[in-house]
Amino acid sequence: MDKVIEVDNVVKTFGKNTSLNRVLDGACMSVEEGEFVSLMGASGSGKSTLLYLIGGLDREFEGKITLCGKDISQLKDKELSDLRLKNVGFIFQFYNLVMNLSVEDNILLPQTMNGKKKSDLKKELDEILEITGLTEKRKAMPSTLSGGQQQRVAIARAVIGNPRVILADEPTGNLDKKSTVEVMELFRRLNQEKGLTILQVTHSEECASYGTRTVLLDSGKTAG
Repeated sequence: MDKVIEVDNVVKTFGKNTSLNRVLDGACMSVEEGEFVSLMGASGSGKSTLLYLIGGLDREFEGKITLCGKDISQLKDKELSDLRLKNVGFIFQFYNLVMNLSVEDNILLPQTMNGKKKSDLKKELDEILEITGLTEKRKAMPSTLSGGQQQRVAIARAVIGNPRVILADEPTGNLDKKSTVEVMELFRRLNQEKGLTILQVTHSEECASYGTRTVLLDSGKTAG
């Protein structure tokens, strides 16, 4: 199977001189097409930092990261932006919804900003609304939704472009137990039914158990 993500001996430091903090110290990992991988570690271990490096949101590091077959350190900003737009869906702990747009307009926003017509996305939109259980809420405003429903909108927004990989940073961090289970069940369904590759950062063993494999990050190094 194709490797969607490859991390090879990555080092990431913050600060300078005596205050230098080496967060990642030779981290290595890979994620194959169709996997659902949970990246775990203690608070402050660098899990989110590694995820942001993989997604090209932070480009200052040593080592090599390959995303969808491309060495991201060798890409120009426009090339990296195009790679993310076509291949990567991001989901964060905070939902980042546009509060004056309806559910369906929030979901479609990245695609319509990229020049696609809303009418051409109707079939995909209807499908992802059904999968995420938001069909009855398609015209609702985010302020009327629960936290779990808002996160499902964010997931639908990330998935509708048919990305090769979803990068999720503590996606249930702001949710209660019931909503957490609903979101993790949705991730598992997307992985199993759509073959979507998922890499999630989590500190929860329960959330990690929904994945097909767990990678541990400790002292700047990965195992698993």
